[in-house]
Amino acid sequence: MNPLKQTPIMNLKQKSLFLIIITLCSITAFSQTPFGINLAGADFGSNMPGTYNIDYTYPTESELDYYKTKGLKLVRLPFKWERIQHPLNGNLNTEELSHIQTFLQAAAARDMQVILDLHNYCRYKLNGSEQIIGSNNLSIAHVKDLWTKLATALKDSPNIYGYGIMNEPHDLLNSTPWFDIAQEIINGIRSTDTKTTIIVGGDSWSSAERWMTYSDNLKNLSDPSNKLIYEAHVYFDKDASGTYPNNYDADGAYPNIGIDRVTPFVNWLQANNLKGFIGEYGIPVNDSRWLTVLDNFLSYLNQNCINGTYWAGGPWWGNYILSVEPEANTDKPQMAILEKYLTTNNSCPTLGLNSLKDKYKNLKLYPNPFENHVFITGLNEGDLINIYNIQCQLITSQRLENSVITDLGHLATGVYLVKHDDEFIGKIIK
Repeated sequence: MNPLKQTPIMNLKQKSLFLIIITLCSITAFSQTPFGINLAGADFGSNMPGTYNIDYTYPTESELDYYKTKGLKLVRLPFKWERIQHPLNGNLNTEELSHIQTFLQAAAARDMQVILDLHNYCRYKLNGSEQIIGSNNLSIAHVKDLWTKLATALKDSPNIYGYGIMNEPHDLLNSTPWFDIAQEIINGIRSTDTKTTIIVGGDSWSSAERWMTYSDNLKNLSDPSNKLIYEAHVYFDKDASGTYPNNYDADGAYPNIGIDRVTPFVNWLQANNLKGFIGEYGIPVNDSRWLTVLDNFLSYLNQNCINGTYWAGGPWWGNYILSVEPEANTDKPQMAILEKYLTTNNSCPTLGLNSLKDKYKNLKLYPNPFENHVFITGLNEGDLINIYNIQCQLITSQRLENSVITDLGHLATGVYLVKHDDEFIGKIIK
């Protein structure tokens, strides 16, 4: 074996086996865009910052275990600005940051991805009074400062699906539109983290139905890393608030109401060639007809290659009508519908071999076969590399350092798949 021999990303002899492996892996959840769950708790309570495990909490390992067994391996984690940064422009609170990091590590150990959702509606409770971004006491610079510090602290976490920069902006000041706020947050994050996806919710409570009226201009946001996902929310009660105060008939519901409400957002994504995500949707189970609404809605998302996270799970919800937290070890009725849609469908557009080779035309993997390390050239320092075995199980995640992935000597003899930026880039042999 010559360690200086450089092997291209893929030669003709490798194509057949690589295609077979990719086909097999595309059947599993990790290779497709995952559906998931909101695990609330860190956003609970009106007392700010409040006391941990009294006013609010973070999801536990047992909660993660349950949702992993159901196949929901994407978690949207709501948390509060007031708790992670007690004084505006101050350092991140070390205790709260530790809670977030502990949760990320627990999720990573279960091969689960996490969306960090700043659940603040473009507001911050200051001295007991809620301030809106753009007011005298709360500026765009304040929230930019927060996200710059969060990205600096968390950018090396391997299982962050994306930074959810603000939950449900609404009723903002004319002088401080959501577009301007979002752009500055993006600028702040990219000053320290060029790799992690940024998830931008829409204005007017992130309404999918009202997207064209309130959020059309978000298509003009600029991200130098070109890694934005747009987030909409959809509920099916009369005012789309998700409170469901009425019964199915009084809410004017019908089987395809979810499809009708999300269609403006889906059409916008397709017209502008953008990536979307449904961060919240949920139904009560006091009428089986809601289950049909949910099934039709998720089927439509699946057909259009859009994933989402159900609202919500977590034991602190108690008897909340939308909760899918199990009771007495019994699944809620909604769960049977959710389990049907664990990933977007296999017919969604994927990167073909030709475009793969074009994108990674300077990529080299060597030595191949390898013994203890693999050099990867043509990528950037700090890029996250995932290595899977032939059974499509994640073996190791490493950031590129000096263009090398190390400490592979313990791996058994066999074929391994290399993934970068959610794309398979080649195979290596031990």
